[in-house]
Amino acid sequence: MIATIPHRRSITDTSQSTFAQSKSINIGDCQWTEGFWAKKFRQCEEVMIPYMGALLQGDIGHAYNNFKIAAGLMQGEAKGMLWHDGDFYKWMEAAIHVYGNTGNESVIAGFDDIIKVIGQAQEADGYLSTHVQIKGLGRWTKVTNHELYNSGHLITGACLHFRVTGKTNWLDIAIKHADYLGDVFEPQTEALARFGFNPSQIMALVELYRTTGEKRYLKLAETFVNMRGSVPLELHPSVPYWFTGDQCQMKTPLRQETEATGHAVTGMYLYAGAADVYAETGEKELLDALKRIWSSAIERKMYITGALGQVHHGARDDQNMIHEGFVDDYLMPNSTAYNETCANIANAMFNWRMLSITGEAKYAEIIELVLFNSALVGISADGKHYFYANPLRMTHGAREYTNDPDCTESAEREPYIPCFCCPPNLVRTIAKVSGWAYSLREDGIAINLYGGNKLKTTFLDGAQIELAQVTDYPWEGRVEVQIKACPDTPFSLYARIPAWAEGTRVFINGTEVNEPVAPGTFLRLHRGWRAGDRLTLEMPMEPRLVEGHPRIEEVRNQVAVMRGPLVYCIESPDLPEGTSILDVYLSGDHPLRPVHQRELLGGITTISAELKLRKHPDAGMYHRMQRPEWERREASFVPYYAWSNRGKSEMTVWVPVLWS
Repeated sequence: MIATIPHRRSITDTSQSTFAQSKSINIGDCQWTEGFWAKKFRQCEEVMIPYMGALLQGDIGHAYNNFKIAAGLMQGEAKGMLWHDGDFYKWMEAAIHVYGNTGNESVIAGFDDIIKVIGQAQEADGYLSTHVQIKGLGRWTKVTNHELYNSGHLITGACLHFRVTGKTNWLDIAIKHADYLGDVFEPQTEALARFGFNPSQIMALVELYRTTGEKRYLKLAETFVNMRGSVPLELHPSVPYWFTGDQCQMKTPLRQETEATGHAVTGMYLYAGAADVYAETGEKELLDALKRIWSSAIERKMYITGALGQVHHGARDDQNMIHEGFVDDYLMPNSTAYNETCANIANAMFNWRMLSITGEAKYAEIIELVLFNSALVGISADGKHYFYANPLRMTHGAREYTNDPDCTESAEREPYIPCFCCPPNLVRTIAKVSGWAYSLREDGIAINLYGGNKLKTTFLDGAQIELAQVTDYPWEGRVEVQIKACPDTPFSLYARIPAWAEGTRVFINGTEVNEPVAPGTFLRLHRGWRAGDRLTLEMPMEPRLVEGHPRIEEVRNQVAVMRGPLVYCIESPDLPEGTSILDVYLSGDHPLRPVHQRELLGGITTISAELKLRKHPDAGMYHRMQRPEWERREASFVPYYAWSNRGKSEMTVWVPVLWS
C-alpha cells in the first residue's frame, strides 16, 4: 500500500491527483454540530442505517442471504434484483461513513463476519455476483445482469472500509476481484466491449488505484471509458434490443459526445467515472467532452430540483429507445417525470468531481440543490420510507407512481421497494455530506456547503486549521465562520456565494469587506487570519418566484417558489378539503411570507401565500371557457423534500400565477 499521506482518508482520494484543482478533506475532519444536517446525520446513524440493515440482512431484503447461498452456507433462491449485491455494499458504505465520523462501533458491528461471508461467496478466480452464481446465468452473457455495477460498489466500499478502519479483509476481496476484471476486459475483445452498463466500476477502479498505487487499475478504468461507443450499434446477444445505442451511452464515443443521453443513472455514473480518470490523466479531450455533457444535462435537461431523467420510457430518435433517461432539451413533464433518486444523487456525484477538477462554484451549486431537494425527497421524515421516482406534480386519478412502476406502483413512500438501489444510495449520501462541505486549495480552504459544523484538518502544506460554522441554514441566511486555530502565515478562505444570493454582505470581525461579492462564485479572502477571527455572511432569504425557459411548454405561465436553496411545493393537506391541486393559482401581487414551524415535520420553514382557487368544470377533455370565479385563500407552501409525510396527498411544484 501507499505510505500514509495526509488526506488519504477521504471520500474521493484526490490528494495525489495532479489535475484536481481542489482536494478532499478526510472523512471525519468535518462533523455536523447543530441544525439541519446535524439532525439528518443523527437520524442516519440512529434510524436509517439500523432499519436498512435489518431489512437487508433479513428475509425481506434478502441481500445478505444471497451471499450466504452463494457461499454454500444456506439453501435457497436468489431474491431481489440482479443488482442487489450493490445495494448491500452501499448500505455497508453508509455505515462506514458514520463510523468514520463518530467512531460508533455499533454501526459496523458484525462487519468482519459479513466480509468473511462475502469472501466465501467469491469464486476462486475472483468473480462475484450472487444472482449470476446462484441462478447459473453464465458470466458476461447479458449487460443487464449488472455484474459490473455490483463490482463497482464492492470495490468502492472496500476502499473506504480500508481508509477508515485500516483493515484489509474487504480490500483483499476487492483487489482479487479487480484483478479478475483486468484479466477479462483488458484484452478488449469485441464480444465484451458492450459491457459497462451502469458503470459504477469506473469510479471504483480509480479509487482502487488511488488506494493501492497500482496503475493497472487506472488503466482498466480508462479502458471502460474507451469502450463506450467502440462497437457497431447492431443487435448483439449480450444486449437486449431496448438497451442498445444511447440507452447505454454506446452510440457515440464519450470523447465525441455533445449531450447527456440514455439512462440517467448510468450516464451520470459514466461521466463521474470519466471525471475521475481525467483527474489522474489530465486528458483535455476528456474534460472538454464532460463540460459539453454537463451543459446539456444541467442547462437544458435538469429539473428545478436538480433532478435528472425526464421520462420512464421514451425515445431519443428512431434508433434509440430510452428507459429511465434523458430525452429532448426542455422536454420536462411534471406529473410523469421519472427523476430516479439514484440519478439525482449521481448528478451530485458528477458535480462533486467537476468541482474538484475545476474549483468552480457552479458545480457546488448543483450539489447543494440536489442535496436539499431531489435527493432528500427520496426518504421520509421518519427515515424508514422511500421514493424511487420523484415527480414534480401528483394528482389523484392520474397515474400515481413515486416508486418504480415496474416493481411497486404507489403514490406514497414505501418501507421497502423491490428495486432497492435508491434507498441505500441516499442513506450513504446523507452519511457523507460533511465530506463535501469543504475542499482544500493550494493557498487555503474553500467552503462548499453551509451548515452548523466543526472542521479540524490540515492545509495541503501540513499546517493545521480549525473552523466552526454557526448557522441555522437553510432556514436562515446568516452564517458565521469562527477561526479556532490557524497558521501564522496568510492563507485564503474561499466562501461560496450562491447564485440566488444577490445582495449578500460579507463581514470580517464586524467590518464589511471591500471585495466584490458576486453570486455564483467563490469569494476569495486572502489575509493573515488569527484564532478568534469571525467571517460572517448575510445572505438574503426572501422567497422568490422562479419561471422556466419559454421552451419548457409544461411550465409556461407557471411559477415555482424558492427560498434559499430550497424548492417549495403546495400540498393538499394545506388546502381546503376537496380542493384539487389543479384548482390552485398563485396571486403574484401578494407578498410571500416565511414562517418557521418548529413542530411541523421536524422543524421547517413554510411560505405563506395568497392563493386563488378555481373549480374546473367536469366537462370533458375540451370545453368552452367561462369567466372564472375565484375563491381567495391563504395557504402554506412546504419544502419539496418534505411533501408526502402527512398521508396520501396531491402536490405540485409549479403553479399558474395571476397578476392584477
